[in-house]
Amino acid sequence: MSALHYEMRGRGRDLVLLHGWSTNLAIFEDLSERLARRFRVIAVDLPGCGASDWDPRAVTPAAQAWRVHETLAPLTTRYALLGWSLGGQFALDLAAALPGAITRLALVSTTPRFTAGPGWRCGTPPALLARLVRTLVADPARAVEEFLRLCVRGLAPRTAARVVRTLTQARAEHGAARPEALASGLERLRHADLRAALPLVRVPALVVAGQHDCLIRPAASRGLAAALPEGRYVQIAGASHVPFLSHARQFAELLGGFLRG
Repeated sequence: MSALHYEMRGRGRDLVLLHGWSTNLAIFEDLSERLARRFRVIAVDLPGCGASDWDPRAVTPAAQAWRVHETLAPLTTRYALLGWSLGGQFALDLAAALPGAITRLALVSTTPRFTAGPGWRCGTPPALLARLVRTLVADPARAVEEFLRLCVRGLAPRTAARVVRTLTQARAEHGAARPEALASGLERLRHADLRAALPLVRVPALVVAGQHDCLIRPAASRGLAAALPEGRYVQIAGASHVPFLSHARQFAELLGGFLRG
């Protein structure tokens, strides 16, 4: 398997950033710039996203997480890890499988199980995911646009417009996700349930939620933090699904403090 694309900047302890569904590493441009003064920041394009290829031989969640690990292995052996949204599930996979490699874990707008169901009433209504799947089959570009609108629901109009512009520009300039990656991501959200693996994640973990997030409800992030052995929950008032863009300075200060311990 070929290595995934990554970009690295800064000096200091290593911090790896994993993006979410339909996006790429360029969404972390501002966050990376803020943190590069104290950390060596490594942002990775997940399989089939941005400049990373899609490998049809590595389609399971475990195989995709292993591609991330194989990409990082020549670069760093000990690192803090941040995952946003779907990238947070990749981060949980890595933290459970590689307890010696990851020093601290930040999970942003993340849930161990996306959809609501028995024993997990705080999940997202299955109808929302089903609608995204139908739209993706009919018109992938429209599905991505709908996802971006959901990302900023609840934000002030000017802030929402700025965040959507950043997300759209990252996709246009750094590369759109492949159709296979889009379909695989939604399939993972439909079926994945990582709750049984959470006791294996024995590192300090910061779980950040946006007050108005309609994709990953704050209650789901709160439940994730409670289930992690060293989990800490923080909710950012006024934020939605992308707090590192809508509340950039506040988020960077929160994350920086957590990473410095």
